[in-house]
Amino acid sequence: MKTRARLALSLAMILCLHFISSCTDSAPEPAFKTYDLTQQQCYGRCISYSGYREGQNPQKFIYPSQAEILEDLKILEKNWILIRTYGSDQHSEDVLQVIRREKIGLKVMLGIWLDGEPGHEEDNAKQIDTAIRLANDYQDIVVAVNVGNEILVHWSNHKVPEEKAIQYVRQVQDAIAQPVTVADDFLYWRENGQKLADAVDFVTMHTYPMWGKQDIDTAIPVTLEHYTSVAQALPGKTIVIGEAGWATYTVGELHAPRAGDEAKQQRYFTELMAWAEQNDVNVFFFEAFDEPWKGSGTEGHWGLFSEGRKAKLAMREWYPDLLPDGPTSPGYEDEVK
Repeated sequence: MKTRARLALSLAMILCLHFISSCTDSAPEPAFKTYDLTQQQCYGRCISYSGYREGQNPQKFIYPSQAEILEDLKILEKNWILIRTYGSDQHSEDVLQVIRREKIGLKVMLGIWLDGEPGHEEDNAKQIDTAIRLANDYQDIVVAVNVGNEILVHWSNHKVPEEKAIQYVRQVQDAIAQPVTVADDFLYWRENGQKLADAVDFVTMHTYPMWGKQDIDTAIPVTLEHYTSVAQALPGKTIVIGEAGWATYTVGELHAPRAGDEAKQQRYFTELMAWAEQNDVNVFFFEAFDEPWKGSGTEGHWGLFSEGRKAKLAMREWYPDLLPDGPTSPGYEDEVK
């Protein structure tokens, strides 16, 4: 098995060759630029990306086509530098292939989806093997690998034992050059995260004030409270916010009344991105596009763009070519007041 030192040297050589190439031909420099997420430095706008449209579903292995992915990435590269994917599966491999073939100016934090154990050891091993292959095959695009998503917080429905998670982290670290992280809710990192934090190369935390029944006036203060609490619990660790967002429509009792709203999303996005830049924190805003497979309630309406790839309110100034002809989020007109 390759050592991390040799892999790091290999990655440095590849990036050097890309830099030389960008200086000797007319290729734009951003296509080859890389980012070190182990440093507490804000590089620019980051976003979570899953390209699942109507009728597509990762749980049923029905993936977006490469043509659909290309449409998405051409939208995103106009205003973002980093995207985060969630599984080492056909979707992520297609994303990487499209970025390389079409010379898309985006880098990727590659995800590994871990299902709960015991019971999913074989599936998890396949995810890890695929991630290692993709990280090594696309060293010029993949800047970090995320091992598991919300697998440790107490409310997770696909929990993996902490010792097993650390074992997976070390397995991936031994096989790739890029830094390795685990993404989980701020509660886990704040209350129980020290041992895992010592194993990963940087910490990736999630924060969702909306799920805590906060409305927009308290959303940013609570987000910053969550971030500060993790930073205080894990001094010296670089922290990336891997998910923070605001849904544009909400259903159920887990939110403030009618919390989901496009104007509120616009405010949260604007304020959070300004804070991230001022405080050198990389924030992956959740998320790029609405995903119908998650349902018609809150989970299906986190996108900055509708499922039809039309700009919601937060994006209309940046994307005047994607203005909608009608509503891009449901309304509350039918609710009983």
